[in-house]
Formats: sequence, structure tokens, C-alpha cells
Amino acid sequence: MVQQRIFRAVIMGPPGSGKGTVSGRIVKRFGLSHLSSGDLLRANIKAQTELGLLMKSCIDQGQLVPDDVISRLILTEMRSIEQSSWLLDGLSCLEGFPRTVTQAETLDGVCRVDTVINMDVPFQTIKRRLTSRWLHLPSGRVYNIDFNPPKISGLDDVTGEPLIQRDDDTPETITRRLRSYENQTQPVLEYYRSKGMLETFSGTETNKIWPHIQAFLSKKLFPQNDKVVGNA
Repeated sequence: MVQQRIFRAVIMGPPGSGKGTVSGRIVKRFGLSHLSSGDLLRANIKAQTELGLLMKSCIDQGQLVPDDVISRLILTEMRSIEQSSWLLDGLSCLEGFPRTVTQAETLDGVCRVDTVINMDVPFQTIKRRLTSRWLHLPSGRVYNIDFNPPKISGLDDVTGEPLIQRDDDTPETITRRLRSYENQTQPVLEYYRSKGMLETFSGTETNKIWPHIQAFLSKKLFPQNDKVVGNA
């Protein structure tokens, strides 16, 4: 089915919520361009761009990347695909975007966002997931031995390089990170809720949440299908 108009969405969720997996499925199913704040951040740091060096300095000092810096990074990338439909893989950590209401307002000033998908997964579920999580550090790809295992144990599906576990994936550290996410994200979620743009999907299993997200986006992207069915 051909998409009729430009459609732009933001997806948000705490680390370990399955947001990366769902983002990949949305991009594949609906043909949206994928914008990941984490991927852009890592790419700029690796390329040692001006913004990348500035962000690395902040991260190395344990500081948040300033609003104006992360906004410049994301908005520069958006301008390169301004005539495309896209999915912004947003806040999952303290370097995400939009991380603050100011960032959300900046985004609104540049382009129209059609919907914001919020993945609501219980913290206890996330804690179990993260202790089973393996990473391919250069790319940021994430695997989980319970529901998204690599094809070959311990190796990245794309490069075949070894996977690692984060040193800070301990229950205590995970709890702190989730609380930090919760404190950061609530004002942003309230901002989008007040604008009637927020759609929350709750559950404990990604494969059970996904069909609801897929159905929601199908109605958003192809409303004419509902009309045809309704008149049949």
C-alpha cells in the first residue's frame, strides 16, 4: 500500500524496553527513515566532528550533553531528509532527544511530529532483560539472550565481532538509570500528552506489544483503508 503523505513519529522508552527492536520493525514495515540520537552521537564521536568532540567531552566528564548541542546534531540530520517520512528513536538515556521540554519545543519549531509512541514496560521486567543483554559496542546493536538472541552466541549478526556486557548492567545501577529516565521523561511525556500526540503501549513482552503498535500506525498512515472496510 502506497503511503499518501509525509509521516513523522517519535518513539520513546526506557533502556531495555525493547524500543530498538520495535523501531527496527516500524522502519521495515512502514518504510520510514530511521533517526537514532544514540547512533548519530556515536557516529559523530567516532568521526571526531566538532559536535562529536564536544559531546565526548561532556560524556567523559559525566555531564549531560547541552540542549543546544544535541538539538543541532539531530536537526542537522533532519534537514537532510526533510521531505521524507521518519521515525525518531528518541529518549532512552540521558543523551537522548527530545530529552527535555525545551528540546521538544525546538523540534516542534522545525517540523511537524504526527505522533509520539511511548513504550511502558515495568521496571522489574527491564531489570531482568538488562542482566541478559549483550551489546555490539561499535554499532550500538543490542541483543538479549531471552527474546532477541544473536544468530551465533556471543557474536554480532552483521560483523561477526564479539559482543560484550556492560559493566554497569547491575541491578543497583540499572535501578538508578531507570529512575533517572523516569525523572527526565515525565515532563516530556506530559508535554506531548497535552498536545494530544502521545500514545502509550504497555506490556512485558515486545512481541505482544508490537501488534498493537503496528495496528495503530497502520490506521495513522493508511486511514483510507478503514473507510473502505467501513463501507464494505
